[in-house]
Amino acid sequence: MSKPAIGLGFALALLFATAAAAQDDDAARASRWADLRQTLFGDKQVLNGDGKIALEAPDRALDAALVPVTITVQNPKDVTALYLVIDDNPAPVAAHVTYGPAGDPRSLKLRVRINQYTNMHAVEETAQGELYEVSRFIKASGGCSAPAGSYDAAALADIGQMKLRPIGEADASDSFEAQILIRHPNFNGMQMDQVTRLYTPARFLKTIAISRDGETVLQLESDISLATDPAITFAIKGQKKGKLAITAKDSENAVFEHIFDLDQQGS
Repeated sequence: MSKPAIGLGFALALLFATAAAAQDDDAARASRWADLRQTLFGDKQVLNGDGKIALEAPDRALDAALVPVTITVQNPKDVTALYLVIDDNPAPVAAHVTYGPAGDPRSLKLRVRINQYTNMHAVEETAQGELYEVSRFIKASGGCSAPAGSYDAAALADIGQMKLRPIGEADASDSFEAQILIRHPNFNGMQMDQVTRLYTPARFLKTIAISRDGETVLQLESDISLATDPAITFAIKGQKKGKLAITAKDSENAVFEHIFDLDQQGS
């Protein structure tokens, strides 16, 4: 056999092997989502959410420990809860958000860690109990074990501090966006201290409850997949006024609270 023929044969064999591996990966990811879906929702049907819910994230993350994610819904008046699932993370449910009467589910933005190349799913739950999902594939790895930066005793003294950034005034939909930033290392137990070479014990935010003048905006339940110093952008019904109360609890049962006066917050 001539050298060109041998080269062509090798190239074709490599191509077929690559295609077969990709099919195996796709099958494994489909099986993984099927298991997660059963665990989260039981036998409830999860329908295709194209045109109802959208999930935005970079195709290839610049920093796997700080991946921006945006979920938007087309029917916010009908949505009662959102899920963000990172299929191949050690703790896949990055966020489960339930909305109260003052919450507007139209948009949710988070920063998360990605442990390895994975599918990511966003699921909306409607008032009728229907579930709709969309997914995308994310190329990122090492985000769960990446060092969390400088969190010595002095830095930890600031744990639980919060900032609020209202984003604009209420628009035609009669709601406005705000961003809450919470100082917290969100250690997940997989990060190694670069000085001691020991793994840092896990300590992460588990719940964040937000209300305005006593009326619930949302409650977020999370695990180790939220990034260090969580930044969460969400929408609130009505005009930009009143008292916005934030209560966050972490895995050591520490409680962090703050009340912001929306009347005094700049745009």
